[in-house]
Amino acid sequence: MIVILGAILGAALGALTAYRRKGSTADILQYAFVYGLGFTLLGLFATLIIHRMSI
Repeated sequence: MIVILGAILGAALGALTAYRRKGSTADILQYAFVYGLGFTLLGLFATLIIHRMSI
């Protein structure tokens, strides 16, 4: 669940960042993808750490 929320939040934040910098459509998509990927990885590591701590 954390991974999915990270992906959605990252994509939204990336798109908003590119839009505020007056980027083209390609820029907005690229920022959304990269931020989404980064937040997804952070969510994955957070999930793994939480799971390992509960054992």
